[in-house]
Amino acid sequence: MKKIFLCAAIAVLGLTSVNAQGEPKVGVNAGLVVGDFSDGYSFNLALDVAYLWGLSDQIEAGATVGYSHSFGKDVEGFKVDDASFLPLAASGRFNVSEEFAFGVDLGYAVGIDEGNDGGFYYAPRIQYGVSDNLDIVAAYRGVSMDAGPVTLGFNTITLGVEFEL
Repeated sequence: MKKIFLCAAIAVLGLTSVNAQGEPKVGVNAGLVVGDFSDGYSFNLALDVAYLWGLSDQIEAGATVGYSHSFGKDVEGFKVDDASFLPLAASGRFNVSEEFAFGVDLGYAVGIDEGNDGGFYYAPRIQYGVSDNLDIVAAYRGVSMDAGPVTLGFNTITLGVEFEL
């Protein structure tokens, strides 16, 4: 629990002390769990808060913090517990045109649940700008976790909206 508070405090301080010319953004996403854990989990909800500033007309960089919650299924009479992560990542966006952008978030997802240690976090994304302050975002979010001699991926495919504040 201490590492969750420490990571959250670092993220909040980092997001509030960056250059005032940046752009804060909030994203709300929903999706499906795919890959190694798809048999035990169904639906995923995610919330992201990012602070990006323009490095050029086409490139933005910054930091993001979020919360991701995946709902466990009933598997053969056994209820799988929900899984939650707190992603802390560096963010980058490449604006291809006025409407389209590609991006990636890279960092660490802190596992919030008991027995969930988290892992390396990556989230490639594509965005379509509906207006100056609203984007539709499709993303593949992955958490690469060590499980003894193998590495497992807790992966989701999400679709959502991102609001510029």
